Amino acid sequence: MIAAEVFRALGEPTRLEIIQRLVRDPSQPLGSLSVGFDLTRQGVRRHIQVLLEAGLIRLRPDGRETYVELDQRTLQAAKHFIESLELQWDHRLQNLKQSIETDREAR
Repeated sequence: MIAAEVFRALGEPTRLEIIQRLVRDPSQPLGSLSVGFDLTRQGVRRHIQVLLEAGLIRLRPDGRETYVELDQRTLQAAKHFIESLELQWDHRLQNLKQSIETDREAR
């Protein structure tokens, strides 16, 4: 997973909505997934392509239909990336707190 690509893909409202729909139902026909957007089917397809390139989804042909499926592994990797950032900030804040408390005690 390249974090920048994943977060760029998720940073656009239409693509985020596609992902949210797939979270609720992880495998949907492309035609059904395209419904409800103020875009042409081709416009939705361009967003699907960005999500595909970011590794957030995969396409599965089945007869005459193509299913869009959520790739849980990529979402988990993005979650772990955010958690690692959160841990770094927690450590930095804890170090700052200790430094301030030590400085107060020294006075």
